[in-house]
Amino acid sequence: MESTILPGWDDSDIVMVSALEHYAYCPRQCALIHVEQTFTENMYTLKGRFVHELVDNESWEMEGGVRIERSLPIWSLRLGIIGKADVVEFHGDIPYPVEYKHGPRRKHHHDDLQLCAQAMCLEEMTGRQVPKGAIYHHSSHRRREVTFDSRLKQMAEETIIKIRNMQHSSVLPAPAADDRCRECSLQESCLPQVKEKGRLRMLLGELFRHEDST
Repeated sequence: MESTILPGWDDSDIVMVSALEHYAYCPRQCALIHVEQTFTENMYTLKGRFVHELVDNESWEMEGGVRIERSLPIWSLRLGIIGKADVVEFHGDIPYPVEYKHGPRRKHHHDDLQLCAQAMCLEEMTGRQVPKGAIYHHSSHRRREVTFDSRLKQMAEETIIKIRNMQHSSVLPAPAADDRCRECSLQESCLPQVKEKGRLRMLLGELFRHEDST
């Protein structure tokens, strides 16, 4: 069914910009959130929600000659992606996306793909090149600048295709079952230590116990 949000695309083909970070971190986490619509809170997600509440209201202001747009809706008809940018600074007519993260700088730059996808949306929307953006780490109150080179853009496009294929698949990606699981809020739904058939039996058991108690 063709989407009313993004003409030329079916709803099932549209990829959320935020899914790129989730997929790069763990494909199974991405599938649980964006396919199975599973989400639970832990200390890290609560911190992240607090940080995003600082920029989640759509607004704009001028500061030192720079126009600052907050919670800006973004999309790309070419790539079939939609989302929101936490902050976009317009230096003249050149957009500069800034993504807010609650934690410190990570060893692997999963956030960079999400930010790059935002930049590609902004390039299509404004007709301007977006060479750079930044990740703002709330814990350190520091920015890390990201350059959107051809390699990062290619990785972002390849990741979008992988996510779209995952959305059409009936197979949940295998669990990471490593250090990434320690901070993940979805452990109880993912059950990384349990084989898939066992996971399904446990989830169904929880469902029936919940129905019996209502």
